[in-house]
Amino acid sequence: MPYITVDGRDFDLDKLGEDARQQAMNINLADQEIHRLQVQLAIFQTARNAYVMALQVALPKDQ
Repeated sequence: MPYITVDGRDFDLDKLGEDARQQAMNINLADQEIHRLQVQLAIFQTARNAYVMALQVALPKDQ
């Protein structure tokens, strides 16, 4: 049985109404998308750091 915890209380999803189940699914979907975007952000931050390092190497030494 799947459960959801809200404000420290556990609820059996199978015993909730359709609207409550739908909202729980919406929360789960939003959480998955947030996680996906956080992974993408980490990838782009890593790429940006690599570009900064490459730029530092490419810049003239005597400025």
